Amino acid sequence: MQPEELKALRATLKCTARELAGALGTDQATVLAWEAGELFPTKRHVERMRELEAKGPSAIPRKAKGAAPSPMKLLADPTMWLIVRKLVAHKKLRDEVTKLAAGYPDPAEEP
Repeated sequence: MQPEELKALRATLKCTARELAGALGTDQATVLAWEAGELFPTKRHVERMRELEAKGPSAIPRKAKGAAPSPMKLLADPTMWLIVRKLVAHKKLRDEVTKLAAGYPDPAEEP
């Protein structure tokens, strides 16, 4: 796949290099190197790009604006650990949070 074809593919899919990289399981720098002609995608990546192209823009996973931070960023947040310490230390707070949480979906069960 030539650099021009990659640029056209991204235009067709209406996605950024980062979004395409995510859909392909690679990183943004690699996609940009492909587009610059510095590297060339493997056969497996080309086949996956053709599959994405056939499915159209909806095949590209996108992060919603204002989406929750990644779990790793949350784990690094001191405020999160303050909340966890309070939950562990105070049964009444745990009970209230349990009731509140019942109305929210479990992220482990989401697709």
